[in-house]
Amino acid sequence: MALPFTVLGNELGVEIRNGGFGSAATAHPHNPGEFYAMTDRGPNTDATGGKYFPVPDYTPRIGHFRMTADGKIEKIGEILVKNPSGQPISGRPNPAGKGATGEIAYDLKDQVLAPDEYGLDSEGLVAMKDGTFWVSDEYGPHIVHLKADGTQIERLSPVNINTGGRKLPAVLERRWANRGMEGLAVTPDEKTLVGIMQSRLYNPTNAAAINRTLTRIVTFDIATGTTKQYLYRQEIDNNSNSEITALSATEFLVVERDGNFSADGSVMKHIYKIDISKATDVTGDFNSMDGMLVNGKTLEANTWDQLATAGIVPVQKTRVVDLMQALGNYPHDKLEGVWLINSNTLGIINDDDFAIWSDPVKKLRQKTLSPTNGTVVDGNRLYLVKF
Repeated sequence: MALPFTVLGNELGVEIRNGGFGSAATAHPHNPGEFYAMTDRGPNTDATGGKYFPVPDYTPRIGHFRMTADGKIEKIGEILVKNPSGQPISGRPNPAGKGATGEIAYDLKDQVLAPDEYGLDSEGLVAMKDGTFWVSDEYGPHIVHLKADGTQIERLSPVNINTGGRKLPAVLERRWANRGMEGLAVTPDEKTLVGIMQSRLYNPTNAAAINRTLTRIVTFDIATGTTKQYLYRQEIDNNSNSEITALSATEFLVVERDGNFSADGSVMKHIYKIDISKATDVTGDFNSMDGMLVNGKTLEANTWDQLATAGIVPVQKTRVVDLMQALGNYPHDKLEGVWLINSNTLGIINDDDFAIWSDPVKKLRQKTLSPTNGTVVDGNRLYLVKF
C-alpha cells in the first residue's frame, strides 16, 4: 500500500517528494488501525565534507495515518517538530558543542548554511498515551520529548553535549555520523525508553573499533533518568539496526538490514526478536567517552571471544521475519519503520529518501529501485507481515 505524498519541488530537473515518512513508525496508542510515521532531517545528498540540503528549511515531521477497510492509506495530518519557543526547527546539523557530527550543510549553490541548535536527523519515534512523543536522532544522538503539537519539552544528549538537563551516556557521542540512534521504543508500561544505535560506535576511533558487528542498546528510565546499556551482535560487518519495537519489558523486535536493493542481487532485510533479560549491563563509567573497558580497551576494540571470556553476554536474538521470504520480494534498500498492529502482524515502511539520491556531478538525481538500472521511483510503501 502506497503512502500519499505531495511534491516539495523540482531542483536541477529532479522531483523532490514530500514523502520521507519511513524513517520510523509506531502504533497510535489509542486508535486501532492508525499509526504515526516520521521523516528524517529532510531531502539531502552528499557533498564534500557534508551534505547538500535542497530544501534548507525543511522541518522534520510526524505524519498521522490510518489504514482504511479497502486497503488504502490516508494521511490524517502532520505534526512539525518545534523548538522550546514553538518555532519549527530544521533538519540542518547542530553547531559545535550541541551535537555536531562535523558535517557542513550547503545549499545547491554551494553556499554554507547556518547550523541549527535544535536541528534533528530524526530516526526513532514513540507515541505516548498522554499524547506526547519521544524522538531519537542521529546527530547528538539526542532523544527529544515533544508535546502533542511537536514543541520540545526536553532534550536528552550525551554527557559532554551542551543541551542542559538530564543526560545519556557519554560514550554515545562517538556514534558513526549518519548512524546514530536509529530506533526508539518504550516499554508497555511507558516507564522505560529503549534506543538502539544503527551500527558500531567509532570507539575510541574508527580504526580501533575492530568489532564491526557490535552495536549498543541503551535504556532510559523516564522517571529517574537511570540508564543501562546492552550489546547486540549483528550478522554482517557494519550492518544497520534501523528500528526497535517493544513486546514486553524485556523483549523487543529489532530490524537488522543491509543497504542493498533486491534488483541488484541478494539482500538481508531481517527482523529479530531479542531478549535483554539475561544480557550484561555494559554501562561502565557513565561519564567516560570510552565507556566500559575490557582488557584495558573499549568494547568495540575487543573481539566477541574476548568479551565472552570477560563474562560479557549480548542480548539473545531469534529471527522471526525474513522479508524476502515473507513477501517474495522486498525491492527497497531501507527497511526502517515498524508498526506493531497486533500480536502477530507488523506494518513495514521503507525510507524513500524523498525520492532523491546523491550524484557526484549533478548533485542530486531521482532515487529508483536500483542504483544502476532502475526506472521505478522509490516511494513510501506499507507492507503487512505476519511474525
